[in-house]
Parts: sequence; structure tokens; C-alpha cells
Amino acid sequence: MFKRPSIVTLPLSEKIHVKVKWGTWKRRLVLKSLLLYLKQPIVPYRIYKGEAVPIKSWCPDPEEGTLRQAKNMAALPIVFSHVCLMPDAHEGYGMPIGGVIAARNIVIPNAVGVDIGCGMRAVKTSLKEIGTDEIKQIMSGIRARIPLGFKHHKNRQTLPDHLLNPDGEICRKELKDLAFQIGTLGGGNHFIEIQKGSDGHIWFMIHSGSRNLGKQVAAYFTKKAREINEKSPKPLPGSYDLAGFKEDSEIGKAYLNEMQYCLDFAKANREKMSDFIKEAIEEIVSCNFFSDIDVHHNYAASEKHLGEKVIVHRKGAISAKHGETGIIPGSQGTASYIVKGLGNPESFCSSSHGAGRKMGRNEAKKRLDLQYEKQKLDERGIIHAIRSERDLDEAPGSYKNIDEVMRNQSDLTEICLKLEPLAVIKG
Repeated sequence: MFKRPSIVTLPLSEKIHVKVKWGTWKRRLVLKSLLLYLKQPIVPYRIYKGEAVPIKSWCPDPEEGTLRQAKNMAALPIVFSHVCLMPDAHEGYGMPIGGVIAARNIVIPNAVGVDIGCGMRAVKTSLKEIGTDEIKQIMSGIRARIPLGFKHHKNRQTLPDHLLNPDGEICRKELKDLAFQIGTLGGGNHFIEIQKGSDGHIWFMIHSGSRNLGKQVAAYFTKKAREINEKSPKPLPGSYDLAGFKEDSEIGKAYLNEMQYCLDFAKANREKMSDFIKEAIEEIVSCNFFSDIDVHHNYAASEKHLGEKVIVHRKGAISAKHGETGIIPGSQGTASYIVKGLGNPESFCSSSHGAGRKMGRNEAKKRLDLQYEKQKLDERGIIHAIRSERDLDEAPGSYKNIDEVMRNQSDLTEICLKLEPLAVIKG
């Protein structure tokens, strides 16, 4: 015969177990137990064990390659406190895109990325409405002014004064080409969008970086880092591809100097395109422009976190210090967001830089259905850039759900404005 125990254990969570006598089961005890449960801190990220430091992932389901790269980073003795994976994280070269680390006196080229200074620019207009025909004319004007893909300007453009005399060897070598590259979009996931904001205004947004300049700087210093690592008495495994330089070494100072020039050029590049887009709009409709917002999402910076001076590497991540304005774009055909940072120290005051890929480019071209992807955009009246199977690598289906990404980082940023796409130009 079953004998009822005098004491039972009630598991209210993994951390709370309340022992209750059957004879004293009262409503007040239930309420007390519930209050204890509600007081437990909610951790918005998953923690994975690393060899030297833990990994804190705001990405709920990092793919195998992403997690492997994060564990490689977490094995480095120079990494401070922990490794961060933003909600849009996916596999990259050496370090995942959407990865953030704070390093002690070390800068790592592959933890910055190839397109140094890649970032966003968003501009608000005084327009409240705009017609489809007007948008199409504006898009034609943009294409006539801004070279796309690998194309450069045929005529020399004026460089800002602060870019005329670079200190770095690689930037000096590339200087003659920069006057033809500034104000060009580039390819891949770079884009120009016309959008309707939740504030009722028409906006436009640019995603672009430092063009071939950043690629050349990244390639040169990544090679140097590998060579130095190979000669080190305790080299990192070559498969990690995370070799770096001491911040105060000559080569480290040289990299940081050339990286900063790339950041300055990338911002000037987006600003030049912004001027071209304003010309194209004013050619068709009369309006004013406000709120030029510009942010980088591939860079390293000396900052203080958790009481220690470190070099924060944000590769496919933006700074989200308390009150800081940021831009988080969606994929082609999905919403983008203007946000304010919440200054979360656990992410080194960082957040995602976008939706993040959920499949590689070749996989997208094989798996996605062209007609379905086009139909999704056509039904919403979006003027888009999906024409053939070769464009499917930038279709919405190849990216993560931007709204899920935003929910997964609600402790990192606060949404200020939602921007819905009306028309898209892809690089």
C-alpha cells in the first residue's frame, strides 16, 4: 500500500527546491515560494564553457562552426573575462561575425574583419509620403551617381582634407585609388534602401565600408600576424587564425593607425554616397534632411570594461553604450531599427549589427526558391533586387529573423524607431 511521505520537494526552478510538509500546505507558502522564484535573476544569454574564459551567447542556437570559433577565442590567454556572441552570430574568418572580445594589450586583425569600418548610415527626410513612380525615378538617379559592385567612379572625386595624407604604408600605397573609390557601394550584402519610419517619415539607409582599402590593410596585417605567430615560442594553432600584435609594439601601432584611417575613409565613403542620394531625391521631390546617423560595426577600440583597460574587438557588432544611438538593419525586405544602447557590461556594451546569415551564399542559391522569395517582396510592394538565382544569396530567406534577433538582445538595446523597406538597391 502506498504511504504518503511526510515531506515532498517542489522544484520551482533548476535553482529552487522548496520542501513542504503535507500537513502545512497553505496558500501563503505557495505565494512565498512563487516570490522566491520571481526574485531569481533571468539570464538572457547561454553560457558555454571555454578553456580559459566562458562564452556568453545571446545567439540561442549558434551553429557548430560559430561555436568552434568562439571556443578557439575562449582558449586565448589574452582574452579578458569572457567571449560574447551576439544574436546574429555566424561563422567568419578566425572569429565569428557577431563576435565581441576584450583583449589585454593585443589587437587581432581577424577579430576586426576584412572590411574594416564597414557600417551603416541612416538619414531622415521631411517627406511623409512618396509614390512608387517617384521612388523608381529616385532609384534611377542613385544608380546613375553611385557605382555598384566592383565598379569605381570614372572621374576623380574630392577627398576630405583629413584623408589626404595617410601615415600608414598600405594606406599611402592605396591613396591614388581612393579618389575613385569614395562614394561607391561595393558588393555582397551592401545596400541602399528607401524606408518608411514608424515616426511617419521617409528615411534612407546605406550599408557599406572601406572598399578595397580595408581589404588590403586586413590582408597585409593578417599575413604579418601569421608570420610573427609562427616564430613565437608558443604559437597559436594555425587553424585558429587569431594571431595578433601587442598594442604597444611597432607593428601593433602601425595596424591600429591604418585601421583608424580605414574607419575614417569608410565613414567618408558613406557620407559621400549620402550626398549623392540627397541629390537624387531633390531632383524628383522637394524636401529637407535631418538626423544623419553613422556607425561602424567592424573595428577595435581601446575602452574600459569591468574595471580594466582593454581593446574591444567588434566584428559584426556595434557599440551600445548607455544612451548611444545605433543602427541595426534587417535583411532585404525586412525591417531595420534605430536603437539606443543600454550599456550592458556583460556584452562589453555591444549589440548585434544586423539580422545575420542563417545559411551561406552558395547554400542559399541551391536551397531557396526564386519565385517564392520574389513573391514575398512583391506582395509587400517592395521594389527589390531579386532577379535571378544568383541573387538568392541576399534574399530574406538566407538571413535570420530580425525581430527574433531584436528580442534576443532586449537587454542590450532599446528600440527607438522601426524602418520598413520601400525600395532596395544591392551591391
